[in-house]
Amino acid sequence: MGLINNVLLHNIPPWKWLLAVLVPYIMAKRALSSKKLDRGGAIAAYVAGLITMLCGYSFFLSLAAFFYSGSKITKYKAHLKEKLEDDYKEGGQRTWVQVFTNGFVGVVFSLHHALDSGFQERPLDFEHSFHSTWLAVAVLSAYACCNGDTWASEVGSVAGPARPRLITTWEKVPAGTNGAVSFIGTLSSILGGSIVGGGYYLGTALTFSHSSLPPNQWFVVIAGGIAGFVGSLYDSLLGATLQYSGYCKERERVVNEYAKGLEHISGASILSNEAVNLVASFFTAITVPPIVALLWPS
Repeated sequence: MGLINNVLLHNIPPWKWLLAVLVPYIMAKRALSSKKLDRGGAIAAYVAGLITMLCGYSFFLSLAAFFYSGSKITKYKAHLKEKLEDDYKEGGQRTWVQVFTNGFVGVVFSLHHALDSGFQERPLDFEHSFHSTWLAVAVLSAYACCNGDTWASEVGSVAGPARPRLITTWEKVPAGTNGAVSFIGTLSSILGGSIVGGGYYLGTALTFSHSSLPPNQWFVVIAGGIAGFVGSLYDSLLGATLQYSGYCKERERVVNEYAKGLEHISGASILSNEAVNLVASFFTAITVPPIVALLWPS
């Protein structure tokens, strides 16, 4: 405990503490007033933002890219989603449970990286700092997974085909079914992940001078796209098998909770949507870093 206190007090400059306290507070307060988050969600988002910024600017900007782009895309063709989604909320308002399950894995790996590096900012460099770079890409992958899935579901459900394909059987199912995939949804997952990668790259560019950086830092944007794609696949597989989807003929929409009179489409009623997000982000965080390490340009 004494060592951790010493690191927190001496390795993190006062102005970084000030930014970490104020910036997430301003963001959470604005998100609450604009109905992007409810009160519990705002508190959870503030805690996640505070910890993440203390751990690294690139981590925080990855999280910010996820939050803002995910919130924006949620409003895309909202009038159609209201007809399709059983749990639709105006403005896509998030609760603390949703904030927790989408941010927990990224925050944990951020802390792991910070303790490994002594809360020091580090660029990505698999050649000379493999372990810390692996952890940093895990942070990126967790947030890119969640944003990729958000983009895939928010765009694919209203801009994709009316009957997409279930990932496990490739049968056509109603739009909004857990585990349904489409070409436009898959492209959207890559774009959503790349946006998070762009946030990470911006943090690196603002923290280090160009001359002091290892080469090919731009590849982090590609890494984000990979994580968005892989994460959406995990999410779809989990959704198709461990999350219930049924069709209500009376309301003409897909529902996620079992009830009598529903036509079963796919999945068992084991995981909630929030639990699927948590599990998918964890698997993405541990499987994408070795892929990125293999593909990173030399």
